[in-house]
Amino acid sequence: MSNSKINQTLIDTLQNRNNMSKERSKLQVAADNIASLVSQTNGKINELGYYTYCLNNVLIIIQKQFDKIRNVSDETKRKYELAKEVRLAWKQQVDKIVHDYNSATKVELSTGAAGTSFGVGVAALGPTAAMSIATTFGVASTGTAISTLSGAAATKAALAWLGGGALATGGGGMAGGTALLALAGPVGLSIAGVALLGSGLMLWITKSEKDRLEEVFTHIIERDENKYKLAIVEIEERIKRIIDETAKLNDAIVDIGSFGIDYENMTEKQQYNLGAYVNFMNSSSQLLVNPIMGLQPNYTEEELDAFFSSNEVEAEYLLKKDLVVYFANLLYSIETDEKDRKLLTKSFKGNKQFREQMKLEKKDIDFELFNIVDRALEFSYNK
Repeated sequence: MSNSKINQTLIDTLQNRNNMSKERSKLQVAADNIASLVSQTNGKINELGYYTYCLNNVLIIIQKQFDKIRNVSDETKRKYELAKEVRLAWKQQVDKIVHDYNSATKVELSTGAAGTSFGVGVAALGPTAAMSIATTFGVASTGTAISTLSGAAATKAALAWLGGGALATGGGGMAGGTALLALAGPVGLSIAGVALLGSGLMLWITKSEKDRLEEVFTHIIERDENKYKLAIVEIEERIKRIIDETAKLNDAIVDIGSFGIDYENMTEKQQYNLGAYVNFMNSSSQLLVNPIMGLQPNYTEEELDAFFSSNEVEAEYLLKKDLVVYFANLLYSIETDEKDRKLLTKSFKGNKQFREQMKLEKKDIDFELFNIVDRALEFSYNK
């Protein structure tokens, strides 16, 4: 089942419960709000992909103009090459995301999992969508080393984003086990809701336990509401800047075309303007690679490694790094006590749908896992 469908399952379940009560619960109100924000955010991410596509094309044109100019000063050439490297590294990452996603899709189809993972009629990931992902989650600004999208993380980010319903057409969807990663967003949210409402747990726990679990998940959703609101504003500001700078680059293309192709034969003003355009290219290239900070994870694998190196942890949990990071992001800034962690263990351990979605067995989820998550978060807070 795709995460967009899981989100709908969460909403439908809450609506059914609402029909049985006179008042909407705080959790239901929060879930409705976050579903709307997720949809808005994914729409903005798609829009961002279109404008980065346009910016990339303009940068290609202006870079080709610079390639033709002879006798450019070493300093100007160095700056120009840096801007070019940043864009090329970003484009390479876009191509890798497309390749990895399409390869993963073929694997799912070959194993007969398309009905539950990728949905019906899902199309291959297009370059504009891949540009959305690369720009949203970012690459290193140097253009040499890939940051948050290194290695397998690129595929995970693409699948997680698409699984959250980011593609308005084609259905999206993903194999949940692939998304076991430290991305805040629809993936973590939907599974959190299913863990609470989809397992039948609510039928046999006490009212006080039920109320407390609802309170915990309400806090999780309310925390993410703030992240999405900030992310939407951030993406909108990025889009406005990209539109503005794309227009200015188009004007620069026309202007540079009148300079000729020999730097030494240009007027002093033309040489000055050419240098200014190079600086502007550098600035514009960063709009491709700088991540949307509001959508970055609260807790990273690097933070967990620091915790592991400073604390004694049983070996089996060292092999569950992805799971620890996932729950650390889910519970980031959420206060829990021992009783809460026992309830969370019971909830996730007893939820067959969650385990299947994340490709986990019952033995993978235990009370000590949540204790380690709590310790890891405290370690991070106190740094």
